Amino acid sequence: MTKKIQMSDWFAASAEVMDALGQAEFARVLTGAMRRVVPFEFTVVFAYSRDRRPLDLYDDFPDAKRRVMVDDYQEGPYLLDPLYQHSAAPTDSRVVRLRDLAPDRFYQGEYFRNYYVQTGLAEEVGFIVGIDENVSVVISAMRASKVFSARDFRDLEEMFPFVAAAARRHWADLGTQFSDRPPSTPPRLPQLIEQAFQGFGRNLLTPREAEIVEYVLKGHSAEATGAALGISPGTVRIHRRNIYAKLRVSSQGELFSSFIASLADLG
Repeated sequence: MTKKIQMSDWFAASAEVMDALGQAEFARVLTGAMRRVVPFEFTVVFAYSRDRRPLDLYDDFPDAKRRVMVDDYQEGPYLLDPLYQHSAAPTDSRVVRLRDLAPDRFYQGEYFRNYYVQTGLAEEVGFIVGIDENVSVVISAMRASKVFSARDFRDLEEMFPFVAAAARRHWADLGTQFSDRPPSTPPRLPQLIEQAFQGFGRNLLTPREAEIVEYVLKGHSAEATGAALGISPGTVRIHRRNIYAKLRVSSQGELFSSFIASLADLG
């Protein structure tokens, strides 16, 4: 934190956070303290636990934006969110830009074009905090008008140890909240893909094809997919053509739409 006024504000704000521990207003006070050092427009706090649907612990969206960023997100798109994928507990606690986690074709992929673009965000930075071996929390700082500067990000990194320690203390019992809820999805995306497409009554995908679909949906190029799976980009493209034929789709957009629709069918 480079300015004296920032340090003074942060000391006062962090004291307010400590007073709010265990209280209903904790998340609002915590994200308010963060904003006093690095301003941002929106925030949402999700808790993740393996095969459970995310818990919305806090958000400050207007109603229209909340429908996209919380309600729609919890119905299935979260499975393709890089922050979700990189926060699977146990995880390394850290603060990271979404774009640094995203696959090489994320911003050309259908998750971004069909879902994320609706958020209207310029940038999202996630505070990934491991609560225990089964639960993690992601506190997202979001800007709609401009990206975070290098100085902004350094300031976010400097406040991270305090934010993470406070979050772990306040949400220490999150595991019990998840254990009270039945699993809503299988634990791995490839298994969910297989179940989802099986619901169409069409040909089942092979295990390799399910893997290819996973990478396509996440936003990986044929080159990146091939490197991850140990096959050539040409082989990936052949698999992709076979997948499209089996599922009777002709584009990544149709594949994404079919996947999201199938999630709804699975409940």
